[in-house]
Amino acid sequence: MADFFTFCNDFSPLDEAAVNDLIPHTKTRIFQKGDTIVYNGEVCRHLFFINSGLTKICSFKQDKEFIMRFFSENVMFSVFESFLTQTPSNFEMIALEPTTLTLISYDSMEMLCHKHHSLETFFRKLVSRATVKMTKRISEMLEENATTRYHQFVKENNHLIHRISLGDMARYLGITQQSLSRIRAQR
Repeated sequence: MADFFTFCNDFSPLDEAAVNDLIPHTKTRIFQKGDTIVYNGEVCRHLFFINSGLTKICSFKQDKEFIMRFFSENVMFSVFESFLTQTPSNFEMIALEPTTLTLISYDSMEMLCHKHHSLETFFRKLVSRATVKMTKRISEMLEENATTRYHQFVKENNHLIHRISLGDMARYLGITQQSLSRIRAQR
């Protein structure tokens, strides 16, 4: 099981006072496979760290699902457009496996960032990394064909291939399952 505080210190070292203040502001929640963690139309009020499990962030339009990202162990994330603005989310976050999350509320993070420079630096780096990854994701969808997107996903996320259903993989790539099967058969 991944450890939240180890992740934080590896990502951007926190001073001892920041860690001591952060501890009481974290909570752990367990979600079952299929549980919705954040609903469309709900304000995302937490940052999430995956201790164990797998989630996806997706949206639905006219009964069609679009998957933006998958997140697995030792990753910190949120539905940032909602979290940062504290406005209703256009996305849902769903557990794809039994998932244990460490949560930090928006209010706690704001207060702790004002109090501790090391936490403010950590949060700035976290949001910067999320922005870079989302820009890369958008660029891939606009500029690359499905075969290239699939091979890039496998290269960067090989550890997830057997944990994600073919249907979810196809929706992530923006193609049908039949097209995905053809791409996989070309190996």
